[in-house]
Amino acid sequence: MVRRQPNGRKEQRDAADLGRGHCQTKVADYLLKRQPENDKSQFLALAGYTVTYVDQLVEDIRTQLLPLEAEFEEATEYGEKYRIVGTLRGPNGRGLPVVSIWMTEAASGLTKFITLYPAKEP
Repeated sequence: MVRRQPNGRKEQRDAADLGRGHCQTKVADYLLKRQPENDKSQFLALAGYTVTYVDQLVEDIRTQLLPLEAEFEEATEYGEKYRIVGTLRGPNGRGLPVVSIWMTEAASGLTKFITLYPAKEP
């Protein structure tokens, strides 16, 4: 991930938590299963992502969004938050405009995936 520091400087960030385990579970449970509030599963289903394609969604986030420039959002007590805006092309070939949120943890220095939601089209 390329990120823009609050001072405008860009920095390459190679380590991002999108591996097996916690992130896989988060993507499956939070993004691909229907939620009573802030549901993202129906939006992602437009591009063919379902719980069957959790590995594909994680890989697509890694290969399609992480290479894009990340913009600094805010500093919190837990770390610095960044956002990446891009198009996520799903298993059925449809592209979805998305915003992904990431945090570089202050304690560990690791960058972790937080969430993804539809981008507002201009």
